Amino acid sequence: MNAFRGDSALSDIELEEKFAAKALNRGMAGRLLPLVRPVRRLIAAVVAIELVQVLVIFARPLLIGMVIDRGLRHAEGGIDVGLVSWACVALATTWALRFALGGLSQYFAGSAAIHVLNDLRSRVFSHVQTLSVSYFDRTKAGRIIARADRDVDTLEPLLIQGPPEFLSAVLRLLISGFLLWLIAPLLLLGLAGVVPVLIVATILFKRLSQRSWARVAENRSRFTAHLVETVAAVRLIKQAGREKENQAKYRGLLDDFNNALVKGSARSGWFAPFTGLLTTAGLAMILVIGGRGIALGTLTLGELTQSLFYVFLFLAPLQEFSDLFERFANGMACAQRIFLMLDTTPEIVDQPGAIILPKLLGEIEFRDVRFGYHPAKPVIHGLNLHIPAGEVLAIVGPTGHGKSTLVQLLTRFYDVGSGAILLDGHDIRSISEASLRRQVGVVLQDNVLFGGTVLDNLRLARPDATDAELIAAARRIGADEVLEALPHGYYSHVGALGSQLSQGQRQLVCLVRAYLADPAVLVLDEATSAVDVSTERRIQAALRVVCEGRTSVIIAHRLATIQQADRIAVIHEGDIVELGTHDDLLARGGHYHRLYKAYVRASGDQATAPDREVQVQDG
Repeated sequence: MNAFRGDSALSDIELEEKFAAKALNRGMAGRLLPLVRPVRRLIAAVVAIELVQVLVIFARPLLIGMVIDRGLRHAEGGIDVGLVSWACVALATTWALRFALGGLSQYFAGSAAIHVLNDLRSRVFSHVQTLSVSYFDRTKAGRIIARADRDVDTLEPLLIQGPPEFLSAVLRLLISGFLLWLIAPLLLLGLAGVVPVLIVATILFKRLSQRSWARVAENRSRFTAHLVETVAAVRLIKQAGREKENQAKYRGLLDDFNNALVKGSARSGWFAPFTGLLTTAGLAMILVIGGRGIALGTLTLGELTQSLFYVFLFLAPLQEFSDLFERFANGMACAQRIFLMLDTTPEIVDQPGAIILPKLLGEIEFRDVRFGYHPAKPVIHGLNLHIPAGEVLAIVGPTGHGKSTLVQLLTRFYDVGSGAILLDGHDIRSISEASLRRQVGVVLQDNVLFGGTVLDNLRLARPDATDAELIAAARRIGADEVLEALPHGYYSHVGALGSQLSQGQRQLVCLVRAYLADPAVLVLDEATSAVDVSTERRIQAALRVVCEGRTSVIIAHRLATIQQADRIAVIHEGDIVELGTHDDLLARGGHYHRLYKAYVRASGDQATAPDREVQVQDG
């Protein structure tokens, strides 16, 4: 069950703030373990290498103690050259092994990290594509990017490097403590006072750092989101002259991030110096106890030297825990953000037994449809509308009264609150999403092209089509003259999101794409509202070809473009208030008449003779 289903009414940032204020979910580790299961052999290899490295490390103090007690203080009063030479070779071998095994460990860990992180990125990307449009309406793009990129990267030390390093630290701690006990129990007891203090400090550090790094991760996603928005809207910002204000907002977000980072560092920064102080205190106690042992003859110089090494090996892991716990806290905070998104279930899903339909006729019926983006603010109020198959219906009305909402409902980007939308008698909720997308094509005002050539974008509608078939389709709807005039014709690169094409050129590419898809129903949402008159005529000619033989729903502000529609529906405050032909609606003198008069007055277009009569009569 979705852990966050009860919070569906909250915005994305409210959810992040809610979880940043809490201690991290203790069950998060159980959710992370399956991520490393596919690379368990690589992880096992890294662990085995760490074990060998630990043994190599502990060979050094043994060799050094042997040299001091037996090599430099030979029974005959001289130096045992053979033993010293052998020990030096053995020490050199341990260092060589350390470097070789370290490189091998990095290779295996890196391979495991690439596999795990790429799989997780792919999983996040796949899940993002399943989410409903409503999720993207309330979630900034920068937050999604931050989760799929930076947050995933932050898991690498936690999942791959962290466990072997933690195991190595624990083993060094335990083995060094055991060897100290074998040499002289008093030496280990001298460190006994350090351990309880360290345990308490570690627990306190873990609690403080978890919340601190969750807040840091949240603030990082905020300025990332603002950066993405700025890049997407750079033209608008420049046109409005808002660079300074935008910079000030970005600086404020960075300050919030820096403050959270400084507070987090201040809360966790004491741990490393504190463990350093414990190390110094431990060494001082060992020197005092060991010096007394040498004086009493219960301890040799070699054993004391070995003990000093073991003290470092005992206390060094305690200092390493600082970095390990910090990475753990940061990684767990990012993991919780990633799972927050992965636990978000799509609001629009196929019903059990959803049907897959052959190509339909295209009959549409809105039956007592009610809908609101927010429950307290309904947009559509009991709307009823029947569109026969093959009809071209234009929907007009004031801004904000529900025209584009009908498109969102017909394409099932949102589900109706009550009532039903029928396609050839089938409730669209009973049709599989994939089948519905094939039956209903959409061309929006904010048309979207992907990086690549014009042909690459056309091929999205028919992946199996040849270049010749794609070009023939463009010629059939009259887009060839414009597209062939591009620097490299159909092989011209369109740039990111089609930035190297004009609005009209992008719109023509989208119309060709819709024509190639050959849907039963075509929805055109403000398809000509942002182009010049000449380009509009080209698009209108293309529209006549694209709409031929299929049900077409046209949403338009430029009323001159929909006069030839079979019928025109006027929507006002979420309901259809007028329905008829252009001439009929003008003759009624109602909502459409007023909209058309306002349009003609604002656009300055020449009205037809009957229209001039209307203006004079109402003038």
